[in-house]
Amino acid sequence: MSILPQPPEPVFVMAEDGTRLAVYDVGDTTAPVVMAVHGFASSAVLNWHNAGWTRDLTRAGFRVLSLDQRGHGRSGKPHDPSRFSTEGLAADVLSVMDAHLIDEAVLLGYSLGARVGWQLARTTPHRFPAAVLGGLPSGDPLSAFDLEAARAFASSGAPVTDRLTRAYVEMASGIPGNDLESLIALVEGMRGGVQPDPSDPPAVPLLVAAGDRDPVRDDSRSLAEAAPHGRFVELPDRDHFSAPTSRVFRRAAIDLLTEERASA
Repeated sequence: MSILPQPPEPVFVMAEDGTRLAVYDVGDTTAPVVMAVHGFASSAVLNWHNAGWTRDLTRAGFRVLSLDQRGHGRSGKPHDPSRFSTEGLAADVLSVMDAHLIDEAVLLGYSLGARVGWQLARTTPHRFPAAVLGGLPSGDPLSAFDLEAARAFASSGAPVTDRLTRAYVEMASGIPGNDLESLIALVEGMRGGVQPDPSDPPAVPLLVAAGDRDPVRDDSRSLAEAAPHGRFVELPDRDHFSAPTSRVFRRAAIDLLTEERASA
């Protein structure tokens, strides 16, 4: 079994509103860039480094730039819901690229990061000539999230009866370093905002993947089919939480990236 190298220490970039963003830069600085954006309650290290993406992408000849999204990892963790929106998270990604003087990158996103990636590929295709998105829901997946119950759990450990809310808060609170209040603020800030919509897909080449046991599999397939240059890959024996570790996912992504590099 291949041993993963230790992740690098992050550097920090200031977002437009002053939030500190932790950024990890791995690979040849002259190589084509993959901009990686992780999922809810995760981090760049958990989603991309520990799951083997950084290793496999750098071996394939790419530079991997990833960030801890605000509210996550070693980045700043605001508690104000107004500091969170799809547009704001997308702006954070562009701030990271601008700070590193990168004009163009392939976008790699999972779950929350895939929602951000859909927005970036749709609105700034000149910066993202292709995108690889995993676990991508359509609509607002957290519209039923019980904010008051989640806050009660965060402050006193009160039991959460709603199944979806309980799953999210237990997952988030079980990862060392997470700030549950900040993640709840993220949910509140993003609810009702811009969401992936099959009527307005990105025009760039797009790979969408989802586990065969993921509740958002059909959403992901429909969004891929709606895109003019979209393709869908189903990941065998994977649910929403285990999909990032799929070798099938990594191989399909690297194949697309290699095709795009050859045609550039």
